[in-house]
Amino acid sequence: MREVFRYFLIAAIVSALVLQGIGEVNVSAQEQEPTIRIGVVPTAENLVIGAEGKFNVIDKETGDVLFENLQGTVEVELGGTAIVKTNYRLQAASTTSESFKEDWLQRAEAAGYATYVEEFGEFDRLLIGEFPADAGWSERAAFKEEIIAAGLGGNDAYWRVVTVGEGQKALNVTAEGRTVTVTNAVQVVAASELVSINGKPYRGLAEAGFNNSGTIAGINELKMEEYLYGVVPHELPPNPYGELEAQKSQAIAARTYAMSNMGKRSADGYDLLPTTSDQVYGGYAAEHPISIQAINGTKGIVATYDGELITAVYHSTSGGATANNEDVWNSSATDYLRGTHVAQKGNSLKYVPALDVYKNSDEGESLRKVKKGDFEADWSRYYRWNFEWTAEEMSEVLSLYYNTEVGEVYEINVLERSSSGRVAEIEFVTENGTFYEYKDRIRWALQYINANGDPAVLLSTLFIIEPVTDESTGKVTGFKTNGGGWGHGVGMSQVGAVGMAEAGYTYDVILKHFYKGIELETRYQ
Repeated sequence: MREVFRYFLIAAIVSALVLQGIGEVNVSAQEQEPTIRIGVVPTAENLVIGAEGKFNVIDKETGDVLFENLQGTVEVELGGTAIVKTNYRLQAASTTSESFKEDWLQRAEAAGYATYVEEFGEFDRLLIGEFPADAGWSERAAFKEEIIAAGLGGNDAYWRVVTVGEGQKALNVTAEGRTVTVTNAVQVVAASELVSINGKPYRGLAEAGFNNSGTIAGINELKMEEYLYGVVPHELPPNPYGELEAQKSQAIAARTYAMSNMGKRSADGYDLLPTTSDQVYGGYAAEHPISIQAINGTKGIVATYDGELITAVYHSTSGGATANNEDVWNSSATDYLRGTHVAQKGNSLKYVPALDVYKNSDEGESLRKVKKGDFEADWSRYYRWNFEWTAEEMSEVLSLYYNTEVGEVYEINVLERSSSGRVAEIEFVTENGTFYEYKDRIRWALQYINANGDPAVLLSTLFIIEPVTDESTGKVTGFKTNGGGWGHGVGMSQVGAVGMAEAGYTYDVILKHFYKGIELETRYQ
């Protein structure tokens, strides 16, 4: 624990020196403001699209006007000879190697397995098997073991519910009692530039097109700054996080993330998803005046390192210190994603106590009370938290994660910690074997039971875990943990940014505190 404490103290001293000066924003060669495409409805068999005021529906490829001067909405259904199938498929691997993919497909198909390749950016996801959506756990578990034994997947293979459209695809577009069938994507174009997809309002254009799975994708295409209007209020809610400099920091981080990930999901016809898989985007209804002020006040500004856009990852609450990226993910060390101290609210130079202080704090929030999603708007509520599993709950959680009955859990041992104090390797000693997990995946292995009675991903890997024993028998009756923070811990701490803003620091200083050695550039105005 002394090493963890020492790390925080050194980081505090170094960062105190960094925070003495105010940075500058460089003006780079001007580009045009980009447009971005968001898959607000990633997959569907039908959509309802429309606009505020009068609008036209056009064939995206030919430009032909299919409907003119409409008001209200238009229904779009999957047509042609397309058949939509929803099945459990086992994701066995993800690869960028064409030779690996071809070899895997040849072996899998020669063995008689149904296969499916899903494009995901630069990667191909390799899926195997085709089970109905109501297939039982034991049936799927046996199939997974069969695939592992055949050398077509590993223990990290996992099940996904995948919807696929097969056959000749078309769109049936219906308005005012008339149906037009087209084989291209269709767009709603409105003078008001306020459109809707499944009843939800968005700026820009609304589009119904085909995704990589052959079903319909509802896509919102709009200008980058307008996209950010719907992102920043979700990623850093102005109530209660209304500090303008923190909002500006979030705007620049979100803009940088979006611009560096353009085309990430091009195989599905759009750039990004509107979820935590990319950035949460709520469209027009999510907009807030404070966030808009922050976005407009930093228009076109992005974070760069050696002239390249950075990977501007961020998280809710660090718990006291952010982490080096390679300590959390299986990636090479990134110069600007170095761990640093993060103070509690309003005191940006205060380093946190050593990890063993967690269990002596009365301020920790019990995760037993948490319902999924209800704590996002609270101010650093999960700076400290705790949870206690019964023996039965721990067995259930680990059995679900490792896809096998682990039986009684005898010990849980932290084998390694990173410099920020986060758990880097953990060992689960059980009745039916010893299991291991590493880095951020530990949060998925060691899930807690929320107020709905459902397993939920542990908030962070910054924790201590200990057995709970019966005083009379010495038997392990469960496990308890005390921890801090919420999220992966890499890059900018959003609550930390709010605390620094409250203490008087500007967005450039905040960003350069969390992303080491970066420059801020204006790419467009």
